[in-house]
Amino acid sequence: MKGQIRQSLSGYYDVVTADGAEYRTRARGVFRKRKQSPLVGDWVEFKVEKDGGYLLKIDPRKNQLVRPPIANVDDAIVVSACVEPDFSSNLLDRQLIMLAANQIEPLLYFSKWDLLDADQQAAMQPVIDYYQKYYPVEVACNGAPQKLLHNLQNQVIVVMGQTGAGKSTLLNQLNPDLKLETGEISKALSRGKHTTRKVTLMEIEHNLIADTPGFSSFDLLEISKEDLPNYYPDFVAYRDQCKYRGCLHVNEPHCAVKEAVANGEILKSRYENYLQFHQMILERKPRY
Repeated sequence: MKGQIRQSLSGYYDVVTADGAEYRTRARGVFRKRKQSPLVGDWVEFKVEKDGGYLLKIDPRKNQLVRPPIANVDDAIVVSACVEPDFSSNLLDRQLIMLAANQIEPLLYFSKWDLLDADQQAAMQPVIDYYQKYYPVEVACNGAPQKLLHNLQNQVIVVMGQTGAGKSTLLNQLNPDLKLETGEISKALSRGKHTTRKVTLMEIEHNLIADTPGFSSFDLLEISKEDLPNYYPDFVAYRDQCKYRGCLHVNEPHCAVKEAVANGEILKSRYENYLQFHQMILERKPRY
């Protein structure tokens, strides 16, 4: 039979077929020999015997993420807290680069807007307005954020963001029947407790959405310094005006991106994060 892995937990894989039937399966040793690991989101061939179901084959993947461990993702809801924990443009930009490199469409969701005072909102609004020029954006204000899924049908979606940003809260708003556990924030550390223990694809609004563990760092392992600027849509908008083709927007003269930063047309934090990522790639040790 053929189906899609909807849940992974302790070596078991729950597979759902096209007619909606669900089977609990395990992976045979052949996958270890092939150095393959089944992931939630995988389309697989499997068979059911008296002692349970067994995975036989994993179909080719469109993409796969390491954290969260999931395959064949179409879209990602990137949850960024405005406060508690404090907003991190660096983390958000890392997430957006990683998604672009994996051809996953991002939807930005800024949570905990209501916890900001008037001065904090005034400082945060220009940042949100800037990202809205290049990405779909929603801000948590009043009511359930149904508009997030308004234009999506039959998509595999991940919900991502650092621990305590409000991912489980968002999913509970989208589907109150889920009753997902939500963690408390440690104000002293500005970090949350991990509350999600497994990866599961849940049916919400005619889509499959994964509630994934919180995390606060991303590796840029597979990205080259030449590819990095291509994952910034705001840089791409200016690159044709650079003097040199293939401009990396770092040390080159007559760089339109650097001029746009100086003129306030590109967010300064975006460019500073870019320089940090560029340097990280230069210092990365080669893998053989």
